[in-house]
Amino acid sequence: MNTDTLVAVWAPRVLSILRIVAGLLFFEHGASKLLGFPPSDHSGVDFLTLPWFAGVLELVGGALLFLGLFTRPVAFILSGEMAFAYWMAHAPKSPFPVVNGGDAAILYCFLFLYLAFAGGGPWSVDALLRRKP
Repeated sequence: MNTDTLVAVWAPRVLSILRIVAGLLFFEHGASKLLGFPPSDHSGVDFLTLPWFAGVLELVGGALLFLGLFTRPVAFILSGEMAFAYWMAHAPKSPFPVVNGGDAAILYCFLFLYLAFAGGGPWSVDALLRRKP
């Protein structure tokens, strides 16, 4: 198998794997905030506060991304959430992400923006729904 064939076969699959892993990680952030598991410094947020809304987006959005359901609109919303989080919580501390702790927010923002354009890949509910006659 030549390199072009290998890339053509595996690039869409790796896109799905990237979406699944990102969705699981994001789901975990939401579960920690809203459900207290796994316990973290961000567990136990107050109802209807900004962290609570972020937790809802992370829990529900992470689950939807994991499944690959409504991938493009969900990823676009989550990208915006991460941009908002960066500018609200991290940027005021320092202009340098390594100092202000915002590297993950930046990476998530651009990963989700990529998924908003690339879609969920072949291993997604979106792909299954498209295949129905």
